[in-house]
Amino acid sequence: MTTVVDTSTEPVPADGTLSRTLHRDDHVKVVLFAFDAGQELSEHRAGTAATVTVTRGRLAFTVDGETHEMGPGAFLHMAAGAPHALRALEPTIMVLTLVRDDVATTDT
Repeated sequence: MTTVVDTSTEPVPADGTLSRTLHRDDHVKVVLFAFDAGQELSEHRAGTAATVTVTRGRLAFTVDGETHEMGPGAFLHMAAGAPHALRALEPTIMVLTLVRDDVATTDT
């Protein structure tokens, strides 16, 4: 199955947060998030390794107690169970990819 999404056209809700699953299979789950400026996700943990890619806007992403300011094109990887939180510094679109840790991978 092929999935193509133009994240540049995704609306950012006024004073809110949007999440939409773009793809899900036995190996990964990919979720688009849109945050208006000032929106936050409080600290939590994911049961799998994950990556975050910012496609538009800026956010402060805290993982393992260290805060990273991320803008368009920024990529972050975090291990399963890593405590993390975020705050949108301006209207922001990001893509979260959750990777099952029990699936064998190969280096490319």
